[in-house]
Amino acid sequence: MENSPRSKRKVLVGTVTSKMGDKSIKVTIPFKVRHPQYLKIINRKSVLHVHDEENTAKVGDRVEVMETRPISRLKRFRVTQVLERAPQQVAQLKDETAETAAAKE
Repeated sequence: MENSPRSKRKVLVGTVTSKMGDKSIKVTIPFKVRHPQYLKIINRKSVLHVHDEENTAKVGDRVEVMETRPISRLKRFRVTQVLERAPQQVAQLKDETAETAAAKE
């Protein structure tokens, strides 16, 4: 049972950077990589489109995501759990700036 394909799914931890629409969020996954020529450590990030079935994640939360079947054109991950909640002030400010930007368009 342990060697089933279901147990080999990627599980990543990242921060919610955007709440796009209903049941959809963007999660940023930071990682470090060594430069091939200069051998300096470089900070990189991956941005994933993630399915959030219960709409529990808010901007600034740390979440655990798991690889899953394709849900839409871009969404290939889903939220398994919210590890750490964002401070209320940070989440409210980011949500307000997103709303004002959408209102200007």
